[in-house]
Amino acid sequence: MLTAVRDLSTDILGPLGASRAQRAVVEAYAEVSFRSNGKVIRPDGLIRVDYGKTTWTTLLEFKTGTSVLDAEQINTYWDVARAEGFDHLITISNEICTIPGEHPTNGLRVRANSPVKVTHLSWTAILTSAIKIRQHRGVDDPDQAWILGELIRYLQHPASGAMAFSDMGQSWTGVRDDARTDSLSKRDPSVADIANRFDQLLRYAALVLGSEIGEDVVPAFPKTQRDPRKRVAHLVDELCSSGQLTGALRIPHTVDDLEVIADLRAQTLAISASVSAPLDRGGRARITWLVNQLASSSGDLTIGAYGKGARTPIETTLSKVRDDRSALIGDDKKDPARFTLISYFAMGRGRKSGKKTAGFIESILDAIGEFYENTLQPITPWQPRAPRRIAPEPARDDPAEVDIVDGVAE
Repeated sequence: MLTAVRDLSTDILGPLGASRAQRAVVEAYAEVSFRSNGKVIRPDGLIRVDYGKTTWTTLLEFKTGTSVLDAEQINTYWDVARAEGFDHLITISNEICTIPGEHPTNGLRVRANSPVKVTHLSWTAILTSAIKIRQHRGVDDPDQAWILGELIRYLQHPASGAMAFSDMGQSWTGVRDDARTDSLSKRDPSVADIANRFDQLLRYAALVLGSEIGEDVVPAFPKTQRDPRKRVAHLVDELCSSGQLTGALRIPHTVDDLEVIADLRAQTLAISASVSAPLDRGGRARITWLVNQLASSSGDLTIGAYGKGARTPIETTLSKVRDDRSALIGDDKKDPARFTLISYFAMGRGRKSGKKTAGFIESILDAIGEFYENTLQPITPWQPRAPRRIAPEPARDDPAEVDIVDGVAE
């Protein structure tokens, strides 16, 4: 597929250092043999991209189904890549990295300054790239478009081994129930497992939404949580103290990040975003500006209005604001400076997707999709109008410079 569909090879290999030139030649080989320390080493594949005098080469190792990558095997292939002067090693599996750029396998010897890089891709990420190219950008060549469609059909088939994220793991039921009784322990490895899986779910949700809108959606993290260990530690603390799991998705061209709160105690999901109010009009007009953009939102949507400097909002439902704009103006009559939009959904209790009982993963994906489509997507952020130009007044003669001749000004 990579050798036949240039748009796909550019999308997948270009960010890793391969030439993006349309006329570059992409070659792919299966199970190329190498000798290392007296042993025959046979990675799953080798990909080479040639353009002009430049050549970029990567080894490939992949797993399907529930198989996971092995650190010793990856390290061996990395040694081969270094010995051969190759540029990269790509691993592919159904494992999803919680933070872009990280690798899901512990124990790799590769360092950040190594000339041979190691990059992990999930099958879901590859499928997402193919869908975005096929459905949103389009492929000019009809043969390449057909081949790309066949790849999508293959990866979406259950027998391909390219599995969606559909299981919260064996720890889910126990952690879910213990959260309701406030009996979780930070030392329990099951809590850390669910925290890690929740981050994987957010990454998967970003890929799913990205394939639907044709843009790159990514999880959003505070700077203090960009290290995977600190991120998991934060989620564990949060889950044990409040029974909640939280995260956010960054979607291009939207007014704000889409925030997700899964409350395991209350068994509810809250999806929210924040919107800055237009500052060129009064309070009721600001509210009208927002309401007019929420025509497709449910009346149950909760709107919070923050006056300038206010710490607590005035909250009510969209249906009430539609009837009375002053429902979001407090007794102090302060104009809203910022709005919050929150939708609440029932949380699925099931560990796996596709069962009779609603699954947690399905409820998260459905809630994110519904909130984005009906609430976040329609909102255009306010921008102040361009300053108006005022033409200068015509220059007047200085009376002191006017000559008087025979009583007449010249």
